[in-house]
Amino acid sequence: MPTEEIRVCGTVQGVGFRPTVYRLAKACGLRGDVCNDGQGVLIRVSGNEEAITEFVARLQTECPPLAKINQLTRIIYEGELKFDNFVISTSVSNAIKTEITPDAATCPQCQQEIFDPFSRFYRYPFTNCTHCGPRVSIIRAIPYDRCNTSMSAFAMCSECAKEYHDVENRRFHAQPVACHACGPTAWLERADGKSVTASMFSMLDDVDAVCTLLQKGEIVAIKGLGGIHLACDATQETAVQKLRQRKKRYHKPFALMARDIEVIEQYCSVNAKEKELLTSSAAPIVLLQATGKKVLAPSIASGQNTLGFMLPYTPLHHLILRRMNRPIVLTSGNLADEPQCIDNDEAREKLGRIADYFLFHNREIINRVDDSVVRVVGGKVQTIRRARGYAPASISLPPGFHKVPQILAMGSELKNTFCLLRGGEAILSQHLGDLENAAAFNTYQETLNLYLNLFEHKPDIIAIDKHPEYLSSKFGKELAYTNQIKISQIQHHHAHIAACMAENSIPLDSPPVLGIALDGLGYGDDGTLWGGEFLLADYRKFQRLATFKSVPMIGGKQAISQPWRNTYAQLIAANLWDDYQQQYADLEIVKFLRNKPLKLLNQLMDKKINSPTASSVGRLFDAVAAAIGICRYECSYEGQAAIAMEAIVDVSSLNNDKETPIYPFNFIFSDSIYCIDPRPMWQALLDDLQQQIPQPVIAARFHQGLANAIVEMVKYLCQENLIYQVALTGGVFQNCILLEQVTKRLQTLGIKVLTHSLVPANDGGLSLGKAVIAAAQLIHEC
Repeated sequence: MPTEEIRVCGTVQGVGFRPTVYRLAKACGLRGDVCNDGQGVLIRVSGNEEAITEFVARLQTECPPLAKINQLTRIIYEGELKFDNFVISTSVSNAIKTEITPDAATCPQCQQEIFDPFSRFYRYPFTNCTHCGPRVSIIRAIPYDRCNTSMSAFAMCSECAKEYHDVENRRFHAQPVACHACGPTAWLERADGKSVTASMFSMLDDVDAVCTLLQKGEIVAIKGLGGIHLACDATQETAVQKLRQRKKRYHKPFALMARDIEVIEQYCSVNAKEKELLTSSAAPIVLLQATGKKVLAPSIASGQNTLGFMLPYTPLHHLILRRMNRPIVLTSGNLADEPQCIDNDEAREKLGRIADYFLFHNREIINRVDDSVVRVVGGKVQTIRRARGYAPASISLPPGFHKVPQILAMGSELKNTFCLLRGGEAILSQHLGDLENAAAFNTYQETLNLYLNLFEHKPDIIAIDKHPEYLSSKFGKELAYTNQIKISQIQHHHAHIAACMAENSIPLDSPPVLGIALDGLGYGDDGTLWGGEFLLADYRKFQRLATFKSVPMIGGKQAISQPWRNTYAQLIAANLWDDYQQQYADLEIVKFLRNKPLKLLNQLMDKKINSPTASSVGRLFDAVAAAIGICRYECSYEGQAAIAMEAIVDVSSLNNDKETPIYPFNFIFSDSIYCIDPRPMWQALLDDLQQQIPQPVIAARFHQGLANAIVEMVKYLCQENLIYQVALTGGVFQNCILLEQVTKRLQTLGIKVLTHSLVPANDGGLSLGKAVIAAAQLIHEC
């Protein structure tokens, strides 16, 4: 009888894959065994050839909900199978090549059980099965067995053990399986240390009491799946303002959680794709268009026309929100810019002056995982922050990358991630935050060490950003020096473009694309700061064909937080200020700038003191926003001015090119490179301000004018270089209006447009780009 060894690689551990194998093998009349090991799942089967072929086909079509088969190989098994039936064998430890499954939202069956009074899981906040529950947040090592997770502290009771060992049960080998009798417990504490009991609120238990506390206007710190959140009633302005002041997060929009889709639809429009995302196993925060049917506390997302909603993704959250018929704020439990707390004692220390109450539990969080953030643009998912539910699921690399050595790529300074490259796949870490914060940098190092150990990853190359002051680059150099590993320095915007190419499966040896990378700033090959680049690029190299005009960033980093500095720098760079302060003397922006120490600012620019020039489109957005009165003086978070300006755009005028004037830009060619010059745009914009044209119309005209300038530049470059594919990348292309306008116009010209979906267009996707560039350059050298 034919006997085969079948190797399955991918997301196949901790997702009910072996029970599926067992069920299908029995149905096909096969004998043999299946086990987990470091590479994935190993199956040995014996039976007639037709039965084995049917088994393999059904294995791929009847895959469990959370499983993903990346590769399935079949070879003849030369050994002897001493089995009379089909069995599940013990896990085997060997070379680590399998994946770690992302944490998954509570499945419908578990949801039903926690609200069923006749279920032994009734109101148990840690109910899970192979279709849902914690994975990466609790894992210490591979294989994914209970002893290698934080659930090792909880011995299963007889009932849980029975289900765990029952191959017909959906909890078969569900490593976090637990119940009231044997698993983690949750309890409520007062922040002031005084005792509290659920009886004080006449509630069912401590978890149910949280709902009452939120309804009373209290702030509660809730320990969840991958971290601790701060929660309050999103309809009570007093509570929201109290949270903002205590957390020192004064303007950035808060994330929201609602009991169900019906509650969300009272505040936002939700299309089919957005509903699919909200109810998926990833359960991310989805940015939705606010409708104004019902109004939340004004300071939830001041100046925005979107709200970030998610649904409950753990039994704990479902139980809290059971009686809550309105949304709650659910934001990271941290002080501004610090990493989210994950430990009970850490939370008591750091959040004691923010929260009124704590809802803790005693299941340790091993790996901090923030909530993912996505939105739908033009019917396509756009990932803004890739974390819970998505990371660290692997990303398959394009053709040509399947035999590259192990590579470690470090991220950027902001929105940091790192990437492990191995065997034709990229493992991108969860979002790790901004490394300028010391605590975030420490978390970054700890998480990197965890991943290197989990995957037994020993890189042959470490890819870093060319920026000499990035902490991630310095750390990468230290690792390389200590371990005698080769360093590969990658240009920031080339990495943006390569990431976009990789997630769109552009093969290694494809012709170059025209990459348009628009962002805040990145270190350029000429030693200046870039941020508005048109690069002819493949995975190995690039040529800078065009850019936006470079303008001083007066005060360096201060120009990022104080948009008016960019307005003044733009007017000076265009040689317009002397004339305009007379011509437009009555404009608010001119009066505002006249009150600044212009003589000193001019000296800083003339002598190039802390005023590096940058071709940054991000700073151009800041300059325009400040000019029309949006976040003129200061921004409290990155991109605030640009986001606020996008929110007010008069969308009705966007498609009326003939009726609505489009702000013009100049095109200059010098030193073998094209340059987009915004000088005429400023003349038109200030004329509109003088004529008291409304802000929304001016914002629309700027977006249209910028999109038009980008497309006109693409026309020139495509004709000169015979380019048929354009990649749009960088944080500026998270602007939905700009992305849709540019995409639509390029597609009308017959140009194929590549955009981001799997990884962020912002710096969160940079590590993937650096990894594939380093791999491509190594392949070329060999």
